[in-house]
Amino acid sequence: MKRFLFIVLMMMATGTATAQSVGLSFSYFLPRNGDFSTPISPFSIRGIGVDLNRFIALETGASLYRMSGLNMIDLPFESKSSLTGPNFTLFIPGELVFQFKGKGVEFDIKAGGFFFYSFDQQINYGNMDKALRQYTGYDVVNSTFSFDNKPGFGYLAGFEFTVDVTSQWGISLETNYLMGTSSIPLTGSYTGGMLGGTNTRTDVEYKDAKVDFTGLEFSIGILFKTGRR
Repeated sequence: MKRFLFIVLMMMATGTATAQSVGLSFSYFLPRNGDFSTPISPFSIRGIGVDLNRFIALETGASLYRMSGLNMIDLPFESKSSLTGPNFTLFIPGELVFQFKGKGVEFDIKAGGFFFYSFDQQINYGNMDKALRQYTGYDVVNSTFSFDNKPGFGYLAGFEFTVDVTSQWGISLETNYLMGTSSIPLTGSYTGGMLGGTNTRTDVEYKDAKVDFTGLEFSIGILFKTGRR
């Protein structure tokens, strides 16, 4: 993963001098078992890259998302609703792009990896307590957790369709499938029981808990050509 971050940083550092295009986009993320999330405009700059030849390129960029909520995995129980969020998430991809160019149009197939980090991370206690009620069979559960928020990594694959409006800029439509996780070890407790009964406190530690960054990303953008194609 350190090698991946190094490659991304090098791509961004050289992108200004040798960029084949740079795009300002609106990216939207539909996570698995989470809540629809939107970008913080204009903090979504994608398509910074270099052409290795006519058919292959390297690209990177960055998006800052306002995440409504993501799920967690590798817990003793499952939830179909988001267990974290809302938060702000920085997303940085590194992609190998296969380019199929026509007159005024281009179709790209992309694959690679990505880095993400969530700022102001929070637990969605409403959904967490609901999941714990289903797991324990209790009528009432109230939980509290502390956690260690860590960066995450993953893989992506997708495609982009670009139409040139002029010789200097074009419009792009892009879809990516993202599959990544970040470790978020939880330590805490929950108190619960049956209505009319005695409540019991249970101390728990979920060392293997992970934020699930899996889902579909949709982008609509404008690409500005800054170098040779």
